[in-house]
Amino acid sequence: MTTAVLLAPPPPLFAAGTPLGDVTVPTVGRTWPVGPHPRVLRGWEPPATTYGPGHRGVDLASAPGTPVRAVAAGRVSFAGRVAGKGVVSVELTGTGEPPLRTTYEPVTAAVEEGEEVEPGEVIGTVDATGSHCTVTCVHWGLRRDGTYLNPLSLLPPWLLHRGPSRLLPVH
Repeated sequence: MTTAVLLAPPPPLFAAGTPLGDVTVPTVGRTWPVGPHPRVLRGWEPPATTYGPGHRGVDLASAPGTPVRAVAAGRVSFAGRVAGKGVVSVELTGTGEPPLRTTYEPVTAAVEEGEEVEPGEVIGTVDATGSHCTVTCVHWGLRRDGTYLNPLSLLPPWLLHRGPSRLLPVH
């Protein structure tokens, strides 16, 4: 029995979004984390294996000092530094048990652990250093328990694909 347990593949840690198996991501997002529609520098690339190469979030272009906003309502579960980088994590309200958790880095927090936040509320500002991008960016992540998910799955289609406003003639 011990050998079977040790040789069994690990549980899946990465899911491709809405829905996949028993993992679902409700479209509870009401705003982008930075700007009205930031440029995605690098998308979500789940690794083929638990410890394989991949990208466990989305990198969004943003200038230092740009306000970082909560994409949905929730409670700040962490606001501090991890490995020298400022990180803010928000557990999203009404997303099941365990709840979905978004993360934003590198960010100087404007909130404290335990605070309730609303969609669009400023939770911090983009740090000038600590980004893993070639230009300043915010790494936006999403997890449910130990499973990484695509954070873009939180956003409804009208927000993901919104183009410029157009005035149409009235007949």
